[in-house]
Amino acid sequence: MDVEPNRLSDEDLRRFVLDRLAEDEERLAREELPLLDEAERRGRLAILRSDDDRELLLVPGEAHTQQQHAPVPFAEKARWLRAEVEGGSDRSALLLLAAAYETHHGWQEEWRT
Repeated sequence: MDVEPNRLSDEDLRRFVLDRLAEDEERLAREELPLLDEAERRGRLAILRSDDDRELLLVPGEAHTQQQHAPVPFAEKARWLRAEVEGGSDRSALLLLAAAYETHHGWQEEWRT
């Protein structure tokens, strides 16, 4: 069995990300910048529209599409990410999202990507 003894489960990671998205929604309601948006500004990850505008894409680092798209509004990103995370995102996507919140006291060093 290849289970690391101290590794937090994907479910723990999923819960962490969902809780941080909820906190970001509260930040936005207080007219503060969500930490997810701050992570995008710093080039840690990017959430952008596909070239055909039909879906959103989560990519590591800064990303640019061939076509110029308007930034994805936070409410739309949060809705999409919540559905993706609840629907069983793979661990690499969860780790990428968790890294946006590495300043939170609940973040675990083992999640560093």
